[in-house]
Amino acid sequence: MTLSDVAREAGVSLATASRAINGSADRSVRPELVERVTEAAARLQYTPDATAQAMARGRTTTLGLLVHDIADPYFSAIAAAVVRTAEAEGLQVSLATTQNDPAREAQLIDLMRRQRARAVVIAGGRSAGERSDALAESLAALGRQGVGIAAIGQPVPGVASVAVDNRGGAAALAASLLDLGYRRFAVLGGPTDRVTARDRREGFLDALGDRGSVASSVETAFTWEGGHRALLRLAQDGVLADVDAVVATNDVMALGALAAARELGLGVPQDVALAGFGGISTLRDVVPTLTTVTVPMDELGVRAVRLALGDQGDVVESVGCDVVIGGSTPDLRGA
Repeated sequence: MTLSDVAREAGVSLATASRAINGSADRSVRPELVERVTEAAARLQYTPDATAQAMARGRTTTLGLLVHDIADPYFSAIAAAVVRTAEAEGLQVSLATTQNDPAREAQLIDLMRRQRARAVVIAGGRSAGERSDALAESLAALGRQGVGIAAIGQPVPGVASVAVDNRGGAAALAASLLDLGYRRFAVLGGPTDRVTARDRREGFLDALGDRGSVASSVETAFTWEGGHRALLRLAQDGVLADVDAVVATNDVMALGALAAARELGLGVPQDVALAGFGGISTLRDVVPTLTTVTVPMDELGVRAVRLALGDQGDVVESVGCDVVIGGSTPDLRGA
């Protein structure tokens, strides 16, 4: 059965049948005609074409989600919340990974535009400078086409954003460790051009004030391998013997550092204390429990979808973090 058959059965024009079934971006159909057409379609067991519906309405029922790496527990938690929230709104999620590649990110944004996505959520830390400006321009072009957009991580100019208070969370972590008696730290800082890593590193360092000091701050990849290599480097340079605690700017790096410490025969926290940032779900299986700053990933995903569907312009919603003290940083005050 074709749409022409439905139009003939309902006694209406092909254009009217199309508008009644597929919808229209600028024309409406009287309710009685819509009823006639839908009844005819049911009798003929006609199945609408999704592409035709998208062309007629000017957009699909797809929400595009771009993340750096779905294998990262941080992004998988956000993706789960986005999918659940989008499905509750009758939308399907099209997921793609950028691998933190600006060129690929731009290509995927353009693909979402050509596929007439209803909305797009882009999750992940941004890099400073020209790469951030290019992203803002790509998203602005998407927005001019009427696609709802939201960013997760840091604010993007002109785009509704759900921002994590990375500086505040890192400062709270520093204060908590100082209160436990820690004074000398090594920081696994992540890439210097990554805004998330920079904000967490600077937030931690600024909060130390004159109560503590940093023996070393290592630039490394924002990955398990990056944390692993960084701790091995600290051990090779003899830094570990002079610090109370190692602080990683994300939990995945902290887990890599934990594995490296064990390879070196070092106990955590007996020989070196360790803290991370993020509160990823896999920490539940880690022994000792890792001290971290929890980020409400579920809330990030829910808020981002609602902002994207609500077409909120460049509003920025900030989400706070909480410090959770685990067995990896015991209280030193009684030692």
